[in-house]
Amino acid sequence: MNLSIIKEREILLVDRDSEIRRQLANVFRMDGYWVEATDSAVHAVSTVLARKTPVVLLGSDFDKLIKIQDLVPLLRKCHQQLDIILISNVESLPLIRTMRQEGIYYHALKPVVPEDIEEIRLAVKCAFDKLESS
Repeated sequence: MNLSIIKEREILLVDRDSEIRRQLANVFRMDGYWVEATDSAVHAVSTVLARKTPVVLLGSDFDKLIKIQDLVPLLRKCHQQLDIILISNVESLPLIRTMRQEGIYYHALKPVVPEDIEEIRLAVKCAFDKLESS
């Protein structure tokens, strides 16, 4: 298997909810992506820094070591071309605005039913299409 292809289609999934991590990881693995899942902000930062993961699916709920509004700019500093897709039911408009200013690629609501995952799949596809065209 070509390692560069895996690297280019790598997704890091960060969320405390193990069921969301399992569902999304299964969907993206079936779509041909290499997926790593964690609930640790420290693990997320070290993975992005070490491997230059191109796409991160970031839930708003993960370990309590760092707040999401601090993690997004930290991840962006680790990898400037990183596409962060925020998956959150956070209803705080100021927080969402802050995340957009920090450079998230897309914001989607957490999936409640399997059909909700389609929006996230499309966002991931667009992120990788953008990466491939640049």
